[in-house]
Amino acid sequence: MSTTTENNRLVGLVTAISLVMASMVGTGVFTSLGYQAIGINSTFALLFLWFIGGIYALCGALSYGELAAVMPRSGGEYQYLSKIYHRAVGFLSGWLSVTVGFAAPIALAAIALGQYTNIVIPVIPAKAIALITVISVSLIHTRNLKMGSNFQDIFTILKIALIAIFIVCGFLLATPQPVDIIPDNDGIDQIFSSSFAVSLVYVTYAYSGWNAAIYLAGEIKNPEKNLPRSLFVGTAIVMVLYLLVNFIFLYATPFSSIQALEDKEKIAALAAEYIFGETGGKIISLLIAFGLISTISAMVWAGPRVTQVIGEDIPFFALLGKKNSRGIPYYAILLQLFIVLVLLLTSSFEDVMTYLGFTLILSSFFTVLGLFIHRWRYPHLTRPYKTWGYPLTPIVFLGISLWVLIYVFTDKPFQSVAGLTTIMIGLPIYFLASKQKLA
Repeated sequence: MSTTTENNRLVGLVTAISLVMASMVGTGVFTSLGYQAIGINSTFALLFLWFIGGIYALCGALSYGELAAVMPRSGGEYQYLSKIYHRAVGFLSGWLSVTVGFAAPIALAAIALGQYTNIVIPVIPAKAIALITVISVSLIHTRNLKMGSNFQDIFTILKIALIAIFIVCGFLLATPQPVDIIPDNDGIDQIFSSSFAVSLVYVTYAYSGWNAAIYLAGEIKNPEKNLPRSLFVGTAIVMVLYLLVNFIFLYATPFSSIQALEDKEKIAALAAEYIFGETGGKIISLLIAFGLISTISAMVWAGPRVTQVIGEDIPFFALLGKKNSRGIPYYAILLQLFIVLVLLLTSSFEDVMTYLGFTLILSSFFTVLGLFIHRWRYPHLTRPYKTWGYPLTPIVFLGISLWVLIYVFTDKPFQSVAGLTTIMIGLPIYFLASKQKLA
């Protein structure tokens, strides 16, 4: 590994874990339960959703860790799928990341931030708050890597502290509501329903980000060890937090109130009102909005690294691979910002989440499947880290992914076809771009 490459590796293990946690803990955990309660009325089934989602994310993190250790270059799925399958397959995954894979979650987090802030400061339109936040965070990440790294660490620590306080206060202050932690026949039946599978899309979206560190692999110190560690540790901590947060939502809030909630994405604000009262609820809403800044920051940081690697590999997109004098992929950040602004001005919350969840699961499915192919193709390759529990771990991930994909395609065909269409649009773009010599 060259000295120049080593000098570019400024991100340590703590920051990598912070990036994973910040990418995961965002819009989904604060907004999903209201939508899930529409089709599921068993509190056990709702909590089991988040447990299954956590197992799914952990299995994915363990599987990705091996690929990240043997291919420690920024770019994520684009890098892995290009090496395992074909450049065209890698490009389609990269195309997805560039167009919506990061931009849509940023937009969703910004929408939620605007709505939660608007509860406390109604004179400022929610959309205006979202736009200002996204632009400001993007500009911070164009400055230098150290500033972006410090910004990420600080806001992630504040967000995790906020969630911990919310959980503790929920146990101490809330009027307890009945929560089933032992399944009954109805709860078991609901686990095998189409509503459960579709709701799992919301949960997998909430857990998305467990692979965030791979997109900055080229900037992480000692990536062969720190990448797998950051993926597993960050994901495990978030799984525990998610189970506790959703338990508190159900423990503190009458289930009838959750189901009657008009703005389904404001479930956290509703729970906060029951715990702290109306004024306290508004304060918590503002703090939740404040915490979402780290989610936006993590994805603003990670997303352009995929675009940058595509620009380095494909001359047609060379401009996007260029860095400014401070080593920042400036043009890639600006492109992502433009896409986010378009989504903020045109998109609805629920459709974007379902559509996005389907496409992200599909991309991760082929990446983890590629782990088997990579081991078969390169049986004697030195692997600094091997997936714990292989082959069961990736099989569990693939099984859950396939189950969700089939049910979602059946239940939400329009959003599913829209996701597939977005991916396939990248194919003619790839062949047009590949007419120039690839790097």
